[in-house]
Amino acid sequence: MRIPPQPVGLARVQQRIAAIRARFGATAGGAWPALGLGRAPARREEIAGLLGAAAQRYGLAPALLRAVAQVESGLRPEAVSPAGALGLMQLMPATARRLGVSDPFDPAASAEAGARYLSELLGRFGGDLPSALAAYNAGPGAVERYGGVPPYAETRRFVARVLELLAASPPPGE
Repeated sequence: MRIPPQPVGLARVQQRIAAIRARFGATAGGAWPALGLGRAPARREEIAGLLGAAAQRYGLAPALLRAVAQVESGLRPEAVSPAGALGLMQLMPATARRLGVSDPFDPAASAEAGARYLSELLGRFGGDLPSALAAYNAGPGAVERYGGVPPYAETRRFVARVLELLAASPPPGE
């Protein structure tokens, strides 16, 4: 019996996961279950509940946190961006560590940290939602350097898309 070769990109994905684990100080048998193993995939309803609860704890509109997660990861807890952002809320490793996240692929931990971070950014930027969203995407330093949403195409698309989704969400209570 011939064993089929691994898909071309699988080795790169496995190397990236190993590098991410190393950044967080986890080993394959250590703090995290392997991606896709040891944890049932979260359903959209569960993710919506986690996002809603985290948003309420940090005084955010649940629709806002859902919109950020939708744009950042497509509501996929296992997402890894080309820049190295991880999980449902696409936290960069240093940000995740600062927020106390030991497993960025845990949707509950990611939702909690993302809500906390967004709440911090809203406070830092005086409640200015576009600036807070831009800081979530490009970092607070970029927003401070440009005095608002920086002229990065990706960040401008991110802010516009989150605001679009937020505007299209049903009002609270519906």
